Formats: sequence, C-alpha cells, structure tokens
Amino acid sequence: MRAGMIVIGIIVLAAGLWVTAGHATYQATDTLLQIGSAKFTATHDKTVPPWIGIAGIVTGALLVLGGLVKKR
Repeated sequence: MRAGMIVIGIIVLAAGLWVTAGHATYQATDTLLQIGSAKFTATHDKTVPPWIGIAGIVTGALLVLGGLVKKR
C-alpha cells in the first residue's frame, strides 16, 4: 500500500512538472463557418493551463510524503 502511494505520487509529480514546463498540449477544433451541410473548421494546439501542473505537483508531493511517513 505504501509503496503504491509512493509510486503513484512520483508519477503524478512528474506529470505536474511536465505540464508546468509547458510541454503538455491538446488539440481544439473550432467551427469557423457553417452553411447548410458544408462546415469549415480549424484545428489548433493549445497548452494545458499551468495551474493544473501546480495542482499535480502538490498532489504528487503529498502522496509521496504520505507514503513515506511511518505508521505508529
């Protein structure tokens, strides 16, 4: 159980660092014009907001610390 928390915490922490560094993107599609059945769309890349990365860093650190703390 404790080892699993530590491993998951490290993974979440690393993902949070990756997002905060600005390397995480996703594609968004916008409809520019639609006339009848004809539709013109544009697809572009957007970056994931940095606050999500910060939340991942905090959550990952708490999981790692929770896994490292000894039970009494």
